[in-house]
Amino acid sequence: MVTNRQNALPLTPGEKFHLFAKQAFDPTEFAVTAAQAGLSQAENEFPGYGQGWKGYAKRYGATFGDEVSSGFWSNFVYPSLLKEDPRYFRLGQGSFKHRVAYSVKQEFVCRTDKGGRSFNYSAVLGAFTAGGVSNLYYPSSDRGFGLTMSRASIAVAYGVAGSLFDEFGSDVHRKLFHRRQKANDK
Repeated sequence: MVTNRQNALPLTPGEKFHLFAKQAFDPTEFAVTAAQAGLSQAENEFPGYGQGWKGYAKRYGATFGDEVSSGFWSNFVYPSLLKEDPRYFRLGQGSFKHRVAYSVKQEFVCRTDKGGRSFNYSAVLGAFTAGGVSNLYYPSSDRGFGLTMSRASIAVAYGVAGSLFDEFGSDVHRKLFHRRQKANDK
């Protein structure tokens, strides 16, 4: 969830759950998951799943499980327990370099429910927790501490990429479709 409002009120735990559910079951999430599972199938990642439709379905389920688990821990459980705000607060102005640095920083520094700043424990703990949970459904040959650390690192990298998209996505959309920014969007 992205907000342009730097003074946005904190979310309640119920609103954090709603945010998680909305992101986890967004139609684009299903399409992205299908593409990731297809790439995994083409590269024969996780050969224990096999090939064909059955192998693809297992890869799709694991990829979807990764996404839902990551969002559940990073956007709902840990933010609720640690009183952190899981939203991305878009800067939307300044130099390209400044905005890139700001967006990368957002994966590691978050806004607290009291309006302060803190290390983003929710994002980091969520990535490692989801990586650990994934040991329950990946083939036995693709489990363990090293793979958990690898999956968590990849999740953090995806978070950085997502922050970049959150920061610049509306700018790119506006440029592509030549839409003017409304006064209340600024």
